[in-house]
Amino acid sequence: MHKWSQVKMKIRFMVIGYGMIAALPACHSRNRQVETAPQAPAQAFTMPAIPAAITAPGERANYLVTHYWDKFNFADTAYIHQPEVAEQALADYLSVMPYASVEETKRSVGQVLVRAEQEKSGQMYGFFLEMFDKYLYDPNSPYRDDEFYIPVATHVIADKRSGEAEKIRMKHTLEGLLKNRQGTVATDFAYLLADGKRGSLHALRADYTLLMFYNPDCHTCSEAVASLRHSSLVNRLHTTGTLAILLFYPDEDIEIWKAHLSEIPAGWINGYDPQAKVKEEEIYDLRAIPTLYLLDRDKKVLLKDANFEKVQTWLIDRFR
Repeated sequence: MHKWSQVKMKIRFMVIGYGMIAALPACHSRNRQVETAPQAPAQAFTMPAIPAAITAPGERANYLVTHYWDKFNFADTAYIHQPEVAEQALADYLSVMPYASVEETKRSVGQVLVRAEQEKSGQMYGFFLEMFDKYLYDPNSPYRDDEFYIPVATHVIADKRSGEAEKIRMKHTLEGLLKNRQGTVATDFAYLLADGKRGSLHALRADYTLLMFYNPDCHTCSEAVASLRHSSLVNRLHTTGTLAILLFYPDEDIEIWKAHLSEIPAGWINGYDPQAKVKEEEIYDLRAIPTLYLLDRDKKVLLKDANFEKVQTWLIDRFR
């Protein structure tokens, strides 16, 4: 996995000001070409003013997400040639999302696409699809969130602009997004340990389970393992039996997995899939590794495809 520079954002609802977000190299071909002809400068982006009567942080975030694009001219394609305006505005919009309700955010994303699709040339629609793909779906993006990308995939499948090949691709994408969603019970699977013993995800007994799909030959995976190993909170919860840690190698080359066994802390469960069933049957959406899930006692998904920072933050909020 190519590592994108980490972007850590904090929202202040009265003033939002961020530096430019570094451009991420495209990992997927979307066949949407944005015209590069010179355009007259677009106007600066204007954020909505939150009514003073709305004081609760969650309600303020909901209002901002809902009305964020009210003053944006979706018919003015000059915006898409000015990333310091349009892309920065979208980056700030994405930074508000974690503070708003999931349903309000998903509704807002859908409305953005409805309004963008009305621009006649299709450039504005293509721009927003590219940006949502880059920030919400690409595995390297710190903004990545499958739930918020679901309305994007759903919209493309039903739109009047996208070609049949794109719709087929999005249907497959949506299938992955809907697997093992937050709030659902994670799909069970079996694993084999180095000593030949077998186990399964659902057989683990702990208040919480940290499931990590990994490849020991992957540098980013090694970094994630190191972060977990050096986390005093993770170690404390694991030592007391509150948190089970299951590392799962889904690929076929078992010799690579065996060569790195000594690098995994004692006490962690480190299994592999001798038949590569999880990967071949796409039981989990593994478009990048490492892929981390945090599960509760009943194996209900609390965090899906999170990074170490998100897992650590969740645990700190729960156990501080």
